[in-house]
Amino acid sequence: MATIPTRRETEPASVPPPARPPVRPDRPVSVRTALPGTSRAPAAARRFVRAALTEWTATAGPVPGGRADRLDGPVAESLADDADVVVSELVTNAVVHAGTPVDLVCRIAPCAAQEAAGVPDDAPALVVEVTDHHPARPVHDAHGGQRADREAEFGRGLQLVATLCESWGVTYRTGSKTVWARLPVHAPPAAREARADTEEAPEPTRHATAPDASRPARTDDDGWDSRGALGFLAEASDLLAGQLDEDMVAGLAGQLLVPRLADWCAVWLHGDDGRGAAPRLARVWHSSEDRRDELRRALEKDPPRRAVLPAEAPVPVAWPDDGSGEAPGSALCCRLVAGGRELGTLVLGRAGTGGFPAEAVALLRDFSRRVALAVGAARQYTRQATISRILQRGLLPSSVAEVPGVETALIYEPRDNSLAGGDFYDVFPAGDSRWCFALGDVCGKGPEAAVVTGLARPWLRLLAREGRPVAEVLDRLNRALIEDALEAADSAARAVAASGVPGLAEASDASPARFLSLLYGELVPCADGIRCTLACAGHPLPLLLDTEGGVRPAAGSQVLLGIVDDAAYRSESFVLGAGETLLCVTDGVTERRSGSRQFDDADGLSRALADCAGLDAHMIADRIRRQVHAYADLPPDDDLALLVLRAT
Repeated sequence: MATIPTRRETEPASVPPPARPPVRPDRPVSVRTALPGTSRAPAAARRFVRAALTEWTATAGPVPGGRADRLDGPVAESLADDADVVVSELVTNAVVHAGTPVDLVCRIAPCAAQEAAGVPDDAPALVVEVTDHHPARPVHDAHGGQRADREAEFGRGLQLVATLCESWGVTYRTGSKTVWARLPVHAPPAAREARADTEEAPEPTRHATAPDASRPARTDDDGWDSRGALGFLAEASDLLAGQLDEDMVAGLAGQLLVPRLADWCAVWLHGDDGRGAAPRLARVWHSSEDRRDELRRALEKDPPRRAVLPAEAPVPVAWPDDGSGEAPGSALCCRLVAGGRELGTLVLGRAGTGGFPAEAVALLRDFSRRVALAVGAARQYTRQATISRILQRGLLPSSVAEVPGVETALIYEPRDNSLAGGDFYDVFPAGDSRWCFALGDVCGKGPEAAVVTGLARPWLRLLAREGRPVAEVLDRLNRALIEDALEAADSAARAVAASGVPGLAEASDASPARFLSLLYGELVPCADGIRCTLACAGHPLPLLLDTEGGVRPAAGSQVLLGIVDDAAYRSESFVLGAGETLLCVTDGVTERRSGSRQFDDADGLSRALADCAGLDAHMIADRIRRQVHAYADLPPDDDLALLVLRAT
């Protein structure tokens, strides 16, 4: 993770602190703001929280939680110092790893146990909550990376936050993820300094979503409160249904169950075929995180035996001996079955002698069905994504050819990293001291677009190596696309007629046409530099940057391929002199949106390229890419391809 600046560093003067609503002493102290997903967000967050603490320090009246004094003296100053570090960690983690705007909430609340019960307490805490809008992105560790076993996704990172706070955790909701931290308001400074100076990590705290009245809750060791069971299942369905990774499903299952239904739980996942391979212990969750590793080792010694487990109801199993000396409690095991296939096993335990109430067992049975369905859906997605990655490798060249006298830089970022899309590129030798390049974009997305990509790139190479001129290559490719689309439509019509299924004919008429925007060119070394001949068919125009910083289009626009069967394409030629650069992009660059505006509005791409005068090809490509990403807060919603050719 990036180094976190302290409050004594110079802050960017151009980012004013976000506006805050006035705070009244007769209501719970809480303020919130929204921050952009940029590098300036941590600094703005620090100013926001420190300003809130300053106002609360000067506000007379009781602090929520029953403490009748104000936030003043050394307590307030040390709290502000700790809050600086904590809010910087949380906001930096969200901005760097989630990449979305964040919402920041700062409030004074009672201690965690009393807050959950609604009982006033004399030990209030400062609660900081940072919410991003990319729940699939994990919370990373203190070094900015994920552990090899991926446990860091579920609450083993942010060591500075864990050191300074009495507790912290992650709450997942539909479409968002909140990382929260609680700092004691009146903790003795000496105790806090001793904790910060210790070399050993503190005892990790429980990471679970905050209790809610709509969720089932354990009232004591012997009782059970079944209120909110339907709300709990509804929340579980919402959270699990959106996950595309089976390990994330297992992790969320643990977070949902502990500590609401049990003190610990584990999820075993079986092989994709449901038999043969040994089960894999995907996730272990414990209410006391320092005991999780011991519990994992104990469970791995005795995996659940699928043959003796019933298909439906949870059954009691032996309490694992994790070496802690704790008295055995009650443990249940439940098979995860979806579509008639066994996908895994859910095991959970509850300390004490009370066991699991009948209502909890019934709730677990319903919950396990939802987990099994989510695991099945995640595996189906994984299979499809794997197939698509294999297709993607076949649709794109394994390497880009080196052209003598030309420095080449390429950036290709599909919208979905695992799915084949419609953007493609190629740079290849065509014989006779000629090199050809292409940048294309199929109209459409997904598998339909990938089909056209798989046809266009081999045809381009074949026609180019036959020595066809640039314009003729486009003419022939245009006719080939139209003929292929007609043949596909004819085949679909025959299949519909043979099936005799009512309504299928109307569905087949909606099949997408095969249109292609393409920038295709030829490079030939000459005495003055590199002679470039190119043609642009419905594609964003290529831009030529000269050595003085001037930018102009290098070709004129022509009709898309695959629309008009008798279109006559033309090519244009020019010499790319030493130090001059040709920039080719797809519409993922030019049509990058921020509200109603696009990146190329008012010649935005030309101005961005003009600022790159004097840079090499790789620096130009990287600068354009960063500007495209920074143009809007949300991630790009289209494939992005960018090719830079600079004569040396």
